[in-house]
Amino acid sequence: MLLQPVPVGSDSVPRGSGSVPVVSVPLGSLIVGPPSWRDGTLRSVRRAERLVRQSRAGCSAARSPNRSCSAAGSSPQSPAGGGGRITRPQSTGATLPPDSRGCGLWGACLPPPGLRERCAGLSSSVAAGYMRGVQEVEARLRWQAGRGSEEGVKLQREQGHLDRMLQGIRTQRGVNRRSSAWRRSRPASAETDRDVADELLLWESRELSQLEEHLKGALSDARTQLQALGESNQQLLDCASERARVLELLPPRSSARPPGDPAGPPAYTGRDPLSPFTPECKRVLEASSRTISQSQQLREDLRRLLSNAIARKDAAHRSVNDGLVKKIAETTDLQQTLSVTSAATRQAVFRKQREVDFIRNSHDRAQGPESSADMLSREKLIRPLVQVYHRHPGTQLPEAAHLIQGCAALRRWLRTSQGDMERLQRAGSVLLADLHGKMAAAQVDTAVLRMRRQQVDRRAAPSFLQRLAL
Repeated sequence: MLLQPVPVGSDSVPRGSGSVPVVSVPLGSLIVGPPSWRDGTLRSVRRAERLVRQSRAGCSAARSPNRSCSAAGSSPQSPAGGGGRITRPQSTGATLPPDSRGCGLWGACLPPPGLRERCAGLSSSVAAGYMRGVQEVEARLRWQAGRGSEEGVKLQREQGHLDRMLQGIRTQRGVNRRSSAWRRSRPASAETDRDVADELLLWESRELSQLEEHLKGALSDARTQLQALGESNQQLLDCASERARVLELLPPRSSARPPGDPAGPPAYTGRDPLSPFTPECKRVLEASSRTISQSQQLREDLRRLLSNAIARKDAAHRSVNDGLVKKIAETTDLQQTLSVTSAATRQAVFRKQREVDFIRNSHDRAQGPESSADMLSREKLIRPLVQVYHRHPGTQLPEAAHLIQGCAALRRWLRTSQGDMERLQRAGSVLLADLHGKMAAAQVDTAVLRMRRQQVDRRAAPSFLQRLAL
């Protein structure tokens, strides 16, 4: 059989089809040529009939109201050959509308006339959407970097408080050492013995040493956290700069916070490395949030540590000052007692001196004159009355014996009085030396107390921390 075209006016041609149908005609029964020559021709005929049917089926499908021919018939996200390759995400609502006028006489689906303009518009919308997403991510990154910078400023303020507190503690340690050295320089040996004030100074030195070690460790932690905040901010700015490479055609954002994100959670949660919010941005944001949380916790710990340090430092300072005040009061009381006792002793020495002078005068008078020429006639034992009385035996007068006994008693009393006066003088000297030592010790303690009150820097800690420590 052979293919033969049917006339256009025939009834077998469907109206409105737009094409002339071709029907097969039977071949003649006469066979003259070789079979191979006939078979080759039949194969060519059957191939042509199959192609005609396929082209007509394609055109019918193109005319169907349920399907449309578009310039984007195959998705760019799933190319032939597949394999799960990740491509840049495309817009989901930017396909070309169907156009039945594109189907030609043979059923081929043709693109619309404005294909280039439509493709350019689609590309522009996809690029604009991507750039807007990148702009939001870039704003989020820079806002997070601003939070990190603000947290760094707050942490630097706490670090400044730590530095000032450490400087104040070092100053107070120097005051403590000078106080101990001054108290060891008291002149009297009895005043250099260790007392409660010395024990309080030693306790204060230990407290200040412990506080200094704790504050040094906290200062090291603050410096490490500041370095971590700086590195995190630098990573955020690097990511923001990398994202901002496609934002040259968009106006910069003036908002301090990402739009629609007042509380500050991440604006995106995707993990596509080709999307505006890449996994690198997500990792950097999460790391920055953790670093900021650690910094806030560290600032709270530093605030508590500073309050505790101020309380302990002030308590040690007040304890030492109170001990010195009590020691000065005790020394002043003893000084007054010593002054009264020393005056009484000096009065007793003067009284004993008059007594010794009286006894010495009496002893000298009992001894008589040094020369016989100075002796009166009534005092001589060879006066006539005594010589006449001695003419009888046993009539010896006791005058000489009494004089000898009286002189001996006066000599003994004189030695005793002189010994008492010497002891009183030595006691008075000890009292005066002790009084001078107490006066010097009181002056040293007073100078130490005045120095401690003047040189301890009350401005080493902020006023609000001092109020918290109360």
